[in-house]
Amino acid sequence: MAGVLSDDVPVRALAVYAHPDDPEISAGATIARWAGAGCEVHLLVTTRGDKGSEDPATDPDELAARRRAETEDAAAVLGIASVTHGTRPDGELADDDELRRLICGHVRRLRPDVLLCPDPTAVFFGDTYFNHRDHRITGWAALDAVAPAAGNPHYFPEQLAAGLAPHQVQAVYLSGTLEPNCWVDVTGYLDTKIEALFRHASQLATTGPWFRTFLSERAEEAGRSVGVRHAEAFRRLTFAR
Repeated sequence: MAGVLSDDVPVRALAVYAHPDDPEISAGATIARWAGAGCEVHLLVTTRGDKGSEDPATDPDELAARRRAETEDAAAVLGIASVTHGTRPDGELADDDELRRLICGHVRRLRPDVLLCPDPTAVFFGDTYFNHRDHRITGWAALDAVAPAAGNPHYFPEQLAAGLAPHQVQAVYLSGTLEPNCWVDVTGYLDTKIEALFRHASQLATTGPWFRTFLSERAEEAGRSVGVRHAEAFRRLTFAR
């Protein structure tokens, strides 16, 4: 598939994802590349990460605390400037004003040029996997928080009263998409992505070398679309300023 290779590096970016390890698997190499080139990248995780275990003996509060620490470690590897963790339990997100207000407030406070989030329209991946509801809800809420909410003073006016002026992002990069139109050359950053992802030890304790191979093969496949060694694919939306 022919595609557009983006060399753009934003000044500031906000990544909004549902679970603690989502940004690494979805866009970790792109985040590392942008941060390495001087972009100020911030991360908002919308859930607690408290259900990331199939062991009934696991304490959800302890797991959530562990996953917060893992996220901080992974963020340091990628070069992320700040991490904010949401308070809603896994699987209990709602696409409501509370979530949109949270994301909109981050956009207005941080004033990013670019926002990264899941593509909520990507639901069915073959015959064996469909996209987690937290991913879909986070994607829709992020899009609604960006356009029109963050740039319109009539949305969440209490934020304006608190000094957070309206802000319109220039572009949204939707990851995990079935309709990519933009690829980022991440050659030289795949190892950083993998290192950051494996900081989430609570999720990858039983994962063997095959997973590293899978990540490499997926990046190589994306790279072939635009003639580079490794790439990450996105559906990019751009907004007039």
